[in-house]
Amino acid sequence: MSREEEERRLRRELRRIQRKKQERIRQLLFGGLLCVSILILLASVIVLYKAVFRKKKADPKDVQVPEYVEVKLLTPNPYSRPELSLEEVNGIVVHYVANPCSTARENRNYFESLKDQTGSSPTSVSSHFVIGLEGEVVQCIPLSEVAYASNNRNSDTISIECCHPDETGRFYDSTYDSLVQLCAYLCREFDLKPEAVIRHYDVTGKICPKYYVEHEDAWEQFHKDVAQAMKDSR
Repeated sequence: MSREEEERRLRRELRRIQRKKQERIRQLLFGGLLCVSILILLASVIVLYKAVFRKKKADPKDVQVPEYVEVKLLTPNPYSRPELSLEEVNGIVVHYVANPCSTARENRNYFESLKDQTGSSPTSVSSHFVIGLEGEVVQCIPLSEVAYASNNRNSDTISIECCHPDETGRFYDSTYDSLVQLCAYLCREFDLKPEAVIRHYDVTGKICPKYYVEHEDAWEQFHKDVAQAMKDSR
């Protein structure tokens, strides 16, 4: 093969390699554009699905309490029933009263008494519900209003105080069962998962409810019991 023929062969080979590279680049660009287009399409579908099919959160004004709840609303006042609007419910906070053997009615009446405070350092505290030693449930604050119970989560949570027989803070079965049923009901009504039920401890680090902070396994079981109660009510 002459030198000229060899050069022509090399030039042809070089052009072939360049064309192959260009084709490869076009394929990569096309594949990249195709992937981007698919991702944009999927994102659009997800947004559309959420907009059309996602269940709208319940308005607290529209949710009724169960029939077994005794409604004893507090008198509107700045210290325990400020009548601030609760626009949306994103969680439920469980507390213990930290006053062994006190009843649901006694704790409700304590919240009520705060309206008569005088002095420069008034106490501000309340709860939407109090569950007693025998499982009775008293409602103190409407679901559409804020209760002074859970610090920076007052604005988007329902609060539940629970009575207990001794310093351990462990609830009687009657109290526990009512708590499970009430939380399951509220989770269904507000489209919440059992994990949306939290402890006061999870908000501020306060040891409340005491027994269920000191016994994580009991709190995990509580979540399971709420989940089961939600399934049983379907």
